[in-house]
Amino acid sequence: MHYYDGSFAGMHLIWWLIWLLFIAWIFFIPVDIPFQKTKNESPLDILKKRYAKGEISQEEFENARTVLNSDITLKP
Repeated sequence: MHYYDGSFAGMHLIWWLIWLLFIAWIFFIPVDIPFQKTKNESPLDILKKRYAKGEISQEEFENARTVLNSDITLKP
């Protein structure tokens, strides 16, 4: 009553590969996952990083910085 005539041997190999890939994925995921960061960055810090990366122009940076500085002074 054994069905080892060669037709299911490949499936057995596939399941071993799936398990090995799953275990490797668990151990080799990056430790520094972005959504787990608890560092609180101010809006101005984020704006400075975006400007440094070149995501926004100098004019956009100046306008946003002006808005952020005026918004900060309005808060108690």
